Amino acid sequence: MTTHFKQVVCLECGHEQAADMASAACDNCGSAWVDARYDYEAVARIWSQPLTTRPRSLWRYAELMPVAEPDPEISMGEGFTPLFRLHQYERIYNHPYIYVKDERHQPTNSFKDRQAAMSVTAMKRMGITECVLASTGNAAVAYAAYCARAGIKLWLFLTSLVPPEKMREAALYGAEVVKVSSNYDETKKVAAQFARHKGVIMDQGAKTIPAKESMKTLAFEIAEQLGLALHPDEPGKWRAPDWYIQAVSGGIGPIGVWKGFEELHKMGLIDKMPKLGIVQAAGCAPMVHAHQAGLDTAAPVVPKTLIHVLATGDPGYGYTLLHRAVKSNNGAMLAVEDGQTFQAMRHLATRAGISVEPATAVAFAGLEQMFRQNIIAPDEHVVINVSGHTMPAESHILGDQYDKYILDLEVESPGVLGPQEEGLGTALQNLDEQVTTIVIVDDNPNDRRLIRRLLQSYKRYRVYEARDGAEAVHVIRDRKPDLVVCDLTMPEMDGLGLLEVLKNDPQTAHIPVVVVSAKSLTIRDRKILEAYSDSVWTKGGFETRQLVEHVVDTLGHTPLRVIKPEKPASQETPVITDAPRTVEEAVASRSRHLLVMIDDNIDDLRLARRMLQADYDMIEALSGREGLKAIYNYHPDLVILDLMLPDMDGFDILKTLQNDPKLRDIPVVVVSAKQLSVEERDRLQESIGSVLEKASLDRNHLLETIKNELG
Repeated sequence: MTTHFKQVVCLECGHEQAADMASAACDNCGSAWVDARYDYEAVARIWSQPLTTRPRSLWRYAELMPVAEPDPEISMGEGFTPLFRLHQYERIYNHPYIYVKDERHQPTNSFKDRQAAMSVTAMKRMGITECVLASTGNAAVAYAAYCARAGIKLWLFLTSLVPPEKMREAALYGAEVVKVSSNYDETKKVAAQFARHKGVIMDQGAKTIPAKESMKTLAFEIAEQLGLALHPDEPGKWRAPDWYIQAVSGGIGPIGVWKGFEELHKMGLIDKMPKLGIVQAAGCAPMVHAHQAGLDTAAPVVPKTLIHVLATGDPGYGYTLLHRAVKSNNGAMLAVEDGQTFQAMRHLATRAGISVEPATAVAFAGLEQMFRQNIIAPDEHVVINVSGHTMPAESHILGDQYDKYILDLEVESPGVLGPQEEGLGTALQNLDEQVTTIVIVDDNPNDRRLIRRLLQSYKRYRVYEARDGAEAVHVIRDRKPDLVVCDLTMPEMDGLGLLEVLKNDPQTAHIPVVVVSAKSLTIRDRKILEAYSDSVWTKGGFETRQLVEHVVDTLGHTPLRVIKPEKPASQETPVITDAPRTVEEAVASRSRHLLVMIDDNIDDLRLARRMLQADYDMIEALSGREGLKAIYNYHPDLVILDLMLPDMDGFDILKTLQNDPKLRDIPVVVVSAKQLSVEERDRLQESIGSVLEKASLDRNHLLETIKNELG
């Protein structure tokens, strides 16, 4: 089977250009909405014969695909999911022709596997090794799975409203998951800016040829399967339903499905076009509002729905395409309330034994509304897209162990710290630091720990460790770091062997390697290091700060200041400075107890510092997340905690500490101005022993309390 891909046409201006599945824009007007066209006469002659001998997957329709055959290393048998009658609903609504297209049978349990399979296969054919995707959920998991099979590094940008289970599942597949504290439309902007900054391709969903073409296969399968169901004695007969119903967010599914039916109709394989039933959640229904007003474009809305997978506030040109398709054939666009959705979800499970995701339940709530309003005629055949399954139980078994792989990205709302662009710029700057990955290779755990703490005191780098060269090869190929810090003398595979492996592998040859070793170098060693390493440092022969500055400079970052005491401990006010003594050196020496103080009030931090600096080393944090990071990194002897913080309250921090066996024994002293209820005091007594009020705090009382807690 070969593709009959003939040309690309702009959907906005009609310009025609050469067939290229990588076409990202119109050469004439610059529009990103380009469409693949084929030699339909040739395909019609082929498809007039039954396709029964072809593989039962979406790849059976190769002639009308931009990629003609699957990659055996990527494909998981996606497509050709069951189409069956929903007899229980036929009896309820006294309507004899209700079918479901059950996309729960896809490899990752949703119809987005079609998109991921085709798009990732196309990317691999084009030599792409890294990509960015913004998603509301299902596409994230699908792309994560297929990119893992293709060896493509995937950056996933998800809103904070995406269920944690989906984030963890994507992280399990090895995707780089970035959780953005904003809505989906802003998340797409952040992802696009990140892609430009990194020089990485960003998947554009319905705008890209492979993604949209993949969704046509739903129409092809429905027409082929429905033809077989209604005409079992006529093999190869195609039949379009009267209605195709799907819940939408951006609309890639029905956009592709409509095109698929158009192509079948153009080739004379079906005698009519189905009507489209487009259903949205009422809390995010820009398409429905615009359609009902007869508008050709949809005004963006702020999503206010619990169905987060459908929370796209700005559908863009996708709405225009669907609006025209619905109008052309007397289809319908309607919205349903969240309550109706959850009721429909339960009805489908209890009446038909089908467990579905909320997005599918939106479609069924719309179906019920269409029956009540007599929109669907009694003799019309209806197909509903069961777009995905409820979350598998295994996702809950995973718990939060994969949360550490999910990066939190705060995006300021407009007007909080200035224009939205400034908030995005700051967020991206922070993200650039957070996504920087370093692998430290050393058989000495103390040396690994010291280097990791040194680096993380300056930057929020993600640092992974390996005990020898053999283990490092696996970690580096898996994590694809930005830099490697490597010892030379190690068991199994030494540092020189590791360097040769990395530099002879095209996938890792570009990664800079900083060698830190006490090994006496031979002439051969020096030649290898000159050829393969970026710099060589002798253990014990440099100040730790010099190494950190070199690493940061190699990565092209600006060093951050850290808290270091510039004045003698007897003086009153420590300052942020660049003096040689670091927090890490205080941690390493442990000459005094190390405290972490978490408080968003700078004045209160300054007061506590004055009270305690003569007796203790301190690390200060202005938010809960900063505080938890300091606790994880430095394992302090005691934590001083305010309860009222901007990002997470003190109770959440206490719960996190109590749930971690390595941290639950760290004593905590609460110092807060919060008026505690009886219930809150009881909660605190379960995990800590000391609660001090800020208003009456004095140095002697605080010192005595800390001394008692430290034993």
